[in-house]
Amino acid sequence: MQIAFHIGAHCTDEDQLVKSLIKNAQIFTQEGVAVPGPSTYRKLLADVTVKLGERKATLETQDILLEKILDGTDPDRLVLSFDNFIGGPRRTFENGLLYPVAGEKTEKLHSIFPDHEVEFFLAVRDPASFVPAFFTKYPDLNKNQIMSQLNLEGLIWSDVVKDIRDSNPDSPITVWCNEDTPLIWPEIMHEITGIDMRVLFRGGLDILAQIMEREGMKRLRAYMAENQPVNEIQRRRILAAFLDKYAIDDAVEDTIQLPGWTDEIVETLSASYEDDMLELSRIPGVTMITA
Repeated sequence: MQIAFHIGAHCTDEDQLVKSLIKNAQIFTQEGVAVPGPSTYRKLLADVTVKLGERKATLETQDILLEKILDGTDPDRLVLSFDNFIGGPRRTFENGLLYPVAGEKTEKLHSIFPDHEVEFFLAVRDPASFVPAFFTKYPDLNKNQIMSQLNLEGLIWSDVVKDIRDSNPDSPITVWCNEDTPLIWPEIMHEITGIDMRVLFRGGLDILAQIMEREGMKRLRAYMAENQPVNEIQRRRILAAFLDKYAIDDAVEDTIQLPGWTDEIVETLSASYEDDMLELSRIPGVTMITA
């Protein structure tokens, strides 16, 4: 079986991927894909990881787990999603670095299903907005302590991905930038389910709807109903045009509010992020979905 792990990151789609995917349950049944509800596997996999330790799951254990997760169905592909898969909030900036246990965590995930084909899917985000958004989402964390240890030069996504690849050399990784998500959401949905783009999904505009005025979404849906794009490039151009006209300013512009972060720090981090994406795209075994 093919098992696709959507491993985050935090502060990207906020579980919207699962919400959008489950709108297509009937299609997935026909295509041999399973997207179970998170409650069926998140705690289960965490518990199994602890019990396994450094060991790999036996074939019998794998079968028992899949039976619990799939509830008697037998798909060709299984999609599992959790932004804590590569480290919980308290380990996200451990030792001042970005997801330093990502390799270890994904290797343990792979060890749960060693006899199956495992893939990883990851959304990344500009550290200049990721760090402030992270502390807003997790206000109970000791922000001052974490910030005092944070190595701004260590917030490198390509290092995270290399760590995952080194620990799982046989597992391909698909990566995309959170900033591009509104325009590439349908492609993300199709890639993680392994279903051809010609099969139309529901939920392809879910992210766009969060950052576009209601009137704009209404006009966009009406336009696309009468003018079906002939390819992905044309579809993105249509979305970009409507977004340019109807975007909700507060929703598309990140407000960076973090004590001690100057405009210079933000600009440096964003510039480094752009360079980092070029480096990431060159990693063997990595596919980048871009806008």
